[in-house]
Amino acid sequence: MTQHTDTDLAPFGSNALKLLSQTLKNADDGELFIEHTQSESLVFDDGRLRTATFDEGEGFGLRAVTGETAAYAHSSMINEQALKRAAETCSSILSGGKPAHVDVSPAASTKKLYPSANPVEAMGFAKKINLLEEVDAFTRSLDPRVSQVTVSLGSSWQKVTIARADGSLYHDVRPLTRFGVSVTTADNRTSGQGNHGFGGRAEPLFYLSEANWKDASKEAVRQALVGLDAEAAPAGEMDVLLGPGWPGILLHEAIGHGLEGDFNRKGTSAFAGLMGTRIASEDVTVVDDGTIENRRGSISIDDEGTSPNCTTLIEKGILVGFMQDRLNARLMGVKPTGNGRRQSYAHIPLPRMTNTYMLNGNKHPDEIRTSMKKGLYAKSFGGGQVDITSGKFVFTCTEAYLIEDGKIGAPVKGAILIGAGAVALKQIAMVGNDMALDPGIGTCGKAGQGVPVGVGQPTLRINNLTVGGTAA
Repeated sequence: MTQHTDTDLAPFGSNALKLLSQTLKNADDGELFIEHTQSESLVFDDGRLRTATFDEGEGFGLRAVTGETAAYAHSSMINEQALKRAAETCSSILSGGKPAHVDVSPAASTKKLYPSANPVEAMGFAKKINLLEEVDAFTRSLDPRVSQVTVSLGSSWQKVTIARADGSLYHDVRPLTRFGVSVTTADNRTSGQGNHGFGGRAEPLFYLSEANWKDASKEAVRQALVGLDAEAAPAGEMDVLLGPGWPGILLHEAIGHGLEGDFNRKGTSAFAGLMGTRIASEDVTVVDDGTIENRRGSISIDDEGTSPNCTTLIEKGILVGFMQDRLNARLMGVKPTGNGRRQSYAHIPLPRMTNTYMLNGNKHPDEIRTSMKKGLYAKSFGGGQVDITSGKFVFTCTEAYLIEDGKIGAPVKGAILIGAGAVALKQIAMVGNDMALDPGIGTCGKAGQGVPVGVGQPTLRINNLTVGGTAA
């Protein structure tokens, strides 16, 4: 949101905007990013409060960009002296001549996608602890085989102001909540693990109804009990059925990162040079959408002041767009897409995903499943690794089942999906009509920075994917 006030610049002195303008007058681009944060994390583990942390901080970052080069200085002290020192550092990269190009400031945004209330303060500390105790007791009561329960609740509040050389000011207040239940089950033979959670850009009470947290507990226990009966997964090349929602994390990692502007400008993405060409079947359309209300990955403005967009990346199988921050957009001769994001004032903005998902196809999930003679149903994922240059990925399934004659069969453990994003796209054979977004738990890492994101997809059938397993 654009604000017509310089209240947040007051600690820098009355000449803050003048100093900013002088520092960036010979730069292609740049901004002053000011941040105030509060965060709280509570973890109830093994029947007691294991961790309770509270952090409060503030700081600023000043960036000057010329060509492909950026100078960045940041400080946790918001005052005139710190800003002057930062300005001296950023001025070191500027030649003193006229810039080849001066990026205009983003247009004012009128979007407000989430409330501004501070979720850290919206619910009393004692009430939070009582809730975690109640969740723990309820989860343990669901099955005698539950041996361990961990309940977590994290809240944060971020207030940002972005100032540009022409005096434009942009302001956003970003709440964030995440709740999770982790369960271990055990019998005389083996153990199982289950996890479920939810969250987004609103205060805890928006999410933590009794029905919601009980459903999360039941789902975590269900997953953990499935693990007790799971057999070793087979290995080899096979058709894979991906469930809707959270399995979109594979799409995010294996394909989404390769569609960020910096990797494509530098030619290091597996999708570099393929704009306008077919990279998947016509059933595949993928978007990055930062405009969905209250979603974990949504932003009213990005960290450069640009309004968010619903950016189509792949349209009916054709590569049509990349996610762009201001620097890469300028160098590639396109418009920013509102994807310039940073972890904090101590980090430079980079092109990053917001909520990235595949749109619905026209197949009913049952039709997709029954089309498979034999294969693997991957319902949920844990961690994974991706090489951006090659697009090669390795993902661990946390819940998976064999498919026999179109029916879901025995659960298996230890299944690992192995492939390359660009290849896997072409192996998508059927796309369901049940698109779902994840419950609001994702965090994306890039260049040492973590930002909240969302993922999603409908049910998918991918043919001839390599599965790593542990069956003899």
